[in-house]
Amino acid sequence: MLLKDFIPAPDVQAFIQLYRIVHFQFEPGMVPPAKAYPPRPEHCLAFYPFDTETVQYNNSKRREQHIPIVLYGQFDEVTHRMIGNNFLVFQIIFFPGALYRLTGMPSSEIHNEYIDATSVFGNHLHLVNEMLAEANDYGAMIRVANEFVRDLKTTWKRPKRPIDDACSQLLQSENYSVEQIAKESFLSVRQLERLFKERTGVNPKLYERIIRFDKAFRLKNSQPRFDWLRIAVECGYHDYQHLSKAYKDFTGLTPTGFHALEEKAPERLFGLSEGFYKRE
Repeated sequence: MLLKDFIPAPDVQAFIQLYRIVHFQFEPGMVPPAKAYPPRPEHCLAFYPFDTETVQYNNSKRREQHIPIVLYGQFDEVTHRMIGNNFLVFQIIFFPGALYRLTGMPSSEIHNEYIDATSVFGNHLHLVNEMLAEANDYGAMIRVANEFVRDLKTTWKRPKRPIDDACSQLLQSENYSVEQIAKESFLSVRQLERLFKERTGVNPKLYERIIRFDKAFRLKNSQPRFDWLRIAVECGYHDYQHLSKAYKDFTGLTPTGFHALEEKAPERLFGLSEGFYKRE
């Protein structure tokens, strides 16, 4: 069983943050538990070579299912994901703005959306999915993904601009602020908000809040003995109340309440958890 992040080939790293492979197999007849999937700062192209998943939105209760190759944008709400007994997902996680540059499609169009990726990239994605299904090991899957992205990047639609680097810097650095993005991108606040939303699907302040929330979520999983005040302080919140408000806004639950759900996630049955990225 596997839940692990991998570094892509150097020549595709301008577009791709990481590849994530999640692979679980359950006994026939067993119903795997649902996964409460929290907001995280990412755009993702997900291949399901075997069983697909059913996704239910926390707020609207809308359902999406039976989609073998999925593109989803920036979420700011929880989705509940139900998987099959032979579950493998290969996720390609884009850098902020990379999907916009590759497709020319504003990311605001896929904000909180979980859609059939062939509607954006074409039916040749099915061949990639078949190659992933036939791969002998995870290393072979990564090679398939690298080749796919190499082909994809030859057809990019938008040039790289200073704001693209600035968006990525916000994701990667705790000391990088929205104000610095505007300054380094030579933009007014209004221009920044418009271009940032094109690239991420949300405004800069919301994106910054999702980054901080995701860090707190992963830190608690990585260090379950840390109390909530320590989690809050280490993740840039003023106090526990501000952390609790973020959890309520993004999950509808208190920190303790949401992590009680997290303890029931499928990966927990195999002694795994979503902590900080584990790369190799």
